[in-house]
Amino acid sequence: MKPKIFIDGEHGTTGLQIRTRLAGRDDLDMLSIPQAERRNRALREDMLKEADIAILCLPDEASREAVAMLDGVNSTRIIDTSTAHRVHPDWAYGFAEMTAGMRDKIAGARLVANPGCYPTGAIALIRPLVEAGILPAGYPVSVNAVSGYTGGGKQMIAQMEDEDREDHIGAPHFLYALTLGHKHVPEMQTHGLLARRPIFAPSVGRFPQGMIVQLPLHLADLNGTPTLADLHAALERHYAGQEIVEVVSPEDSARLARLDPTALAGTDGMKLFVFGTEGTGQANLVALLDNLGKGASGAAVQNMALMLGKAA
Repeated sequence: MKPKIFIDGEHGTTGLQIRTRLAGRDDLDMLSIPQAERRNRALREDMLKEADIAILCLPDEASREAVAMLDGVNSTRIIDTSTAHRVHPDWAYGFAEMTAGMRDKIAGARLVANPGCYPTGAIALIRPLVEAGILPAGYPVSVNAVSGYTGGGKQMIAQMEDEDREDHIGAPHFLYALTLGHKHVPEMQTHGLLARRPIFAPSVGRFPQGMIVQLPLHLADLNGTPTLADLHAALERHYAGQEIVEVVSPEDSARLARLDPTALAGTDGMKLFVFGTEGTGQANLVALLDNLGKGASGAAVQNMALMLGKAA
């Protein structure tokens, strides 16, 4: 019997991307609600309970409501793409490459919290260095990032693309979360194993999909005063054998004069770079990904595959 998959919120940005990725799959039985019935609570509850895996593509409160509908229904496993459960101890964090054993933890979990797009890039850089003993847990981490505007969902897409809207955004690039209170910060701190709250400065560019996340470091403040080569080696060891996460070689990194945030748009991969000049005592670690790929829908499909016992 084919596993039944229900995307609760399939008409939103992330849900549509997941649906596209699963289109044409003859090994899955896709359950669906017509858009006109998307607010039909009874129908949603029936679909949630019928599914083997429910993928929640909803705002935080609606995700909590959906999980409550399934209280005691252990036959339905859940992948939640919202922020609601990403630091909850009862939920597996759905970043398969984050640390040893995560694939097995996700594969065996009933509850999986899909990572955020910015935290995926940040944690991908931070976690290996903390685990290797290079980055002190108390280091004053700063994360700077730019995302494609699809990360803001349908409302921001309309604001960026529809010039007739009163709230149209005409800027080519803008900084936001100016109070340093972005909802992804707890996720970065918890899964980055950081003792101090990181400073996170996100921004949005006038391009639909793509993302760059930067982690600048002072090498003298790290354990052992590592070189750029040491940082690269730590990342390479951590992600050895991985296909989705690629650590770009120092030689290939050195050939780059600029980095395009859209370079991986439309893919589910992520590339990690170590930039800097030996002797300056500084490094800039960079993650390049698609905010709707490995940063959202691609990760959800990867987690679904692991939960179904398939390679991912």
